[in-house]
Amino acid sequence: MGNRLGSRDRGPGTGERWLKRQICVLLLMRVAIGLWAQDTPQEINRPLRTIRSDSPPPSVHHPLSSSSGSPLLTPENMEQQLTRHYIERYSSPTGVLWLNTVINNGSIYFPYIREEIAKRNLPPELAYLPFIESGFIGTARSSSGAVGLWQFMLNSIPPGMKVNDMLDERRDFRKSTVAALQKLEENYRILGDWFLALAAYNAGLGGVNRAIQRAGSNDYWVICAKKELKTETIHYMPKLLAVSYILSRPRQFGIDYWPQAIEWTVIKPARQASLDLIASETGTDRNLLHRLNQELLHGITPPDNDYELKVPLAQAPLISAILEREDVKLLLYYRYQVKYGDTLSALSRHYGVSLNLIEQHNPGILRRYLKIGETIVIPAFQEAAPYTGGTTVTASPSPAAGRPFNGTHLVVRGDTLWSLAIRYRVDPQTLAAQNNMVLDQILSIGKVLKVPIME
Repeated sequence: MGNRLGSRDRGPGTGERWLKRQICVLLLMRVAIGLWAQDTPQEINRPLRTIRSDSPPPSVHHPLSSSSGSPLLTPENMEQQLTRHYIERYSSPTGVLWLNTVINNGSIYFPYIREEIAKRNLPPELAYLPFIESGFIGTARSSSGAVGLWQFMLNSIPPGMKVNDMLDERRDFRKSTVAALQKLEENYRILGDWFLALAAYNAGLGGVNRAIQRAGSNDYWVICAKKELKTETIHYMPKLLAVSYILSRPRQFGIDYWPQAIEWTVIKPARQASLDLIASETGTDRNLLHRLNQELLHGITPPDNDYELKVPLAQAPLISAILEREDVKLLLYYRYQVKYGDTLSALSRHYGVSLNLIEQHNPGILRRYLKIGETIVIPAFQEAAPYTGGTTVTASPSPAAGRPFNGTHLVVRGDTLWSLAIRYRVDPQTLAAQNNMVLDQILSIGKVLKVPIME
């Protein structure tokens, strides 16, 4: 073959044509090496600064091989029509912009999540589940009432995860991550398949088991083809596969942003403190402090000696020192002198603080028998004008005003219409009316209430 090519190349220009051919060979080799490098999953760990390409994504004919050890990114799974559909969607210019935005949202949470997954020897692709669950927004709340990075419903949280007037630990990235991974592990032990385990995370174990029985198969794709799962669950795994595939080879798809991880640690405040005042006193980034502790509904630590506050590692010694100083005020209060006709309920409504918290800060106070002239201390969870009695309401208008009550809340021990009104930032009388109740009615545990959906 070489001799025939050689005989054809004899004559004038032979050297020039030979040189051009060699250049073409070298260029092809360079392209091949580049494509191989782009397919290396470990690239996600390196700083990325590449030029974004607006060209359409290549057809998925070279997914991770089985030698990678991934039970998810297999050739069969990557060639599914819905998987390829979502690869195209997420690798489009707008899709890449969305992915980069979510990466920025999750930059301080992602390293912890990956570490927990590695400890349990779970599929690494599970770290990308918050991309499709919440967009890595710690305060995310779905229309059905699921909350946090991992979207926990109130009736599905494990023991030890607290939800009360002060905090909602479904928004705690540490506790919710551990709870989510435990749930996924449990699903896998029961179902014996990661696709079914993930489907059950979305649709529930009962829903997946019933789908398996109706389909007569435990193959996720067969069950989907027979439409035995709800549409959301049918699209659930293709979305996760697409995000995992793209982020495992970021340069190939133009993902050019992965912020530096934030080092943090935990300390026990041992007293109530405002995140804003901690940040002001220590020079700590206020936004970062709030993002690390999004379970705090009012940005104030609870009166719980065991509560662990997450702080940037570099500022930890300074924050600890400030918390130990009794001469430094880290929580603001309103002081109100009781007048004729005042009630704790009215003060609670005006200042946006639950009755229980007012009582905690005023030991010995009697809810039904206030003494004229006595001074009540009220934690300043939000800005409020001075209370003048009568029909005065909270100074700032309710963020829930004008929004439909499309969400639901499952009542747990300790809930009152007042505390729920504060949590969902709505007038308590409106909340009661929307649920055909009177304002001071005692709530039954397990009762489902209509509430506004929080953005």
